Amino acid sequence: MEQPAYVHIMASRRNGTLYTGSTPDLPRRAWEHRNLVVAGFTKRYRCILLVWYEQHPELASARGRERQLKEWRREWKLELIEWLNPEWTDLYERIVHD
Repeated sequence: MEQPAYVHIMASRRNGTLYTGSTPDLPRRAWEHRNLVVAGFTKRYRCILLVWYEQHPELASARGRERQLKEWRREWKLELIEWLNPEWTDLYERIVHD
């Protein structure tokens, strides 16, 4: 049986730069973003706020959803975030304490 996986959106600030990714370990990956551990897009644009995530039963479906979201227009992603997280609260503490 596969372990659950997650699709997530990180942001630099409210309505700022967005990063969409998928991972089997959301707390670890969000920590890496927050601490700018990995060189690349999120470090360059300081996408450190976990503003949206979605759980999937396995990594393949999470990656499929990630690819789908990457095709979306920016406005649609903003609407998705604001539908579930209207204040753009950093959800990191929620995932590490669940």
